[in-house]
Amino acid sequence: MKKNILIFGLISGLIVSGLISITAICYSKQDFEGNMVLGFTVMILAFIFVFVGIKNYRDKFNNGNITFGKALQIGLSISFIASTMYVITWLIAYYNFMPDFMDVMTAQSIEKIRLNKELTTTEMNEQIAGIKNMKDLYKSPIMVVLLTYMEILPVGIIVTLISSLILKRKQKQDLNFA
Repeated sequence: MKKNILIFGLISGLIVSGLISITAICYSKQDFEGNMVLGFTVMILAFIFVFVGIKNYRDKFNNGNITFGKALQIGLSISFIASTMYVITWLIAYYNFMPDFMDVMTAQSIEKIRLNKELTTTEMNEQIAGIKNMKDLYKSPIMVVLLTYMEILPVGIIVTLISSLILKRKQKQDLNFA
């Protein structure tokens, strides 16, 4: 089981970590909205390997059977490996190649809020305060790690729950009373 988790976790992690190189392209063009859409698309594609990993374990190592709990355990483990690879890659990229990322993103987000004519002054100020608070949180490396996990891990958890529900299969009992 551990080998299965490791293999599919690493495959998923490599795919989602490759997203960081795409992030750099979007960052240079300051296209943060396109980056978010692309980012979540790549995350979902990478987390397909949660489904594949659970199915592989069920079919090849567990005689075609798996409980919801065991599928959940495998899926969460794969998701955690992939998410950790993503976080490590982001930390390297952020601190070495994009140290002004939050400054650039904050400025662009505030400008977009100010251009939104549908917001009241109060709503605008609240949204700007929220963005500035996020920027302040990014001053702490621990918060960078936690916020980055919060970006990806919920996607993995959702895919794991769906995959576990789809793939669970209990062993058929032999009703031979001969």
